[in-house]
Amino acid sequence: MNAITTTSCGLLEVSSLSKSFGGVRAVCDFSFNAQPGEIVGIIGPNGAGKTTAFNLVTGVYAPDKGSVKLDGVELSGLRQDVIARAGIGRTFQNIRLFKGLTVLENVMTASDPYAPYGFFSAILALPGKRKADREAADKAREYLNMVGLGGMEDARPESLPYGLQRKLELARALAIRPKVILLDEPAAGLNPSEVRDFIELVRRLHERFNFTIVFIEHRMEVVMNLSHKLFVLSFGKLLASGDPETVRRNPEVIEAYIGEEE
Repeated sequence: MNAITTTSCGLLEVSSLSKSFGGVRAVCDFSFNAQPGEIVGIIGPNGAGKTTAFNLVTGVYAPDKGSVKLDGVELSGLRQDVIARAGIGRTFQNIRLFKGLTVLENVMTASDPYAPYGFFSAILALPGKRKADREAADKAREYLNMVGLGGMEDARPESLPYGLQRKLELARALAIRPKVILLDEPAAGLNPSEVRDFIELVRRLHERFNFTIVFIEHRMEVVMNLSHKLFVLSFGKLLASGDPETVRRNPEVIEAYIGEEE
């Protein structure tokens, strides 16, 4: 699929996504939506298909069928970089940072698609390229300050504690200038104090930018404190959806997920 087509819809509309790997149906007719400024949680047991759904939305995998639309623009089947430029940023369940780059350079990589210079300007380091790099660095420092990493610009990401690496991924996602941020288990591996800090950080960023957030999470403290609505996946299929309290009281959800954790 090469062309971008437009229809009228909400901000993020995911319809009937399906994906199989061999004979295993990882995601089956999964649909969810997120409106401007909404915080949406996707929960479910391990192996429910949550990360696969994110990978389908962001172009890591092409869906067997289904649709992903952002602001009415059809994105399913497009390349990952095209989807990112359209306005979808993400973090990963397993942290993916560039170890050969500094903390600052990791964030700057997200601004490369917006660079206002061409190939020869980059090769020859012409004044326009140097000016754009300074502006990108300044913006990257701003994002690092937002997530609490100010003063760590020259550090290597692998030298940072795990919780700070999570924040660095978030700063890089901000640099994409997203309309929607997908967070894949952002509280995984954090201690209770770090979890509370993460919840407050997300609230501050959401208040500042009012972007839409869709997140996958097992920590119920995060789910219940941040979500406006929830979608529950089980064996690749939508099990339940609604506001957090309603979903938490759903007997099928308790049996499939919450009861399992407790």
